Amino acid sequence: MLRMKKLSEIYGMKVYTDEGDFFGEVEESVLTSTKVHSWRVKAVRGSYLQKVLTNAKGVIVPHTLVKSMGDVMLISKSAAPAISDME
Repeated sequence: MLRMKKLSEIYGMKVYTDEGDFFGEVEESVLTSTKVHSWRVKAVRGSYLQKVLTNAKGVIVPHTLVKSMGDVMLISKSAAPAISDME
């Protein structure tokens, strides 16, 4: 059975990569007229994004890279910028 969530329930949700790394927290959704296009994920203390990003506050993750949503959001590791890419 398909379980639906309200967007307001998603905001603040913790985001993890499929390899188990804490990525950040959902800050906002980017919508088209009929569906979710992407998610803005903010870098929070102790997250992978906080370690990788220096001046940016977060990243936009396309919804196609979201693998599942439940108590947490699980995304593909390919959404994460590599540390060597940032140097």
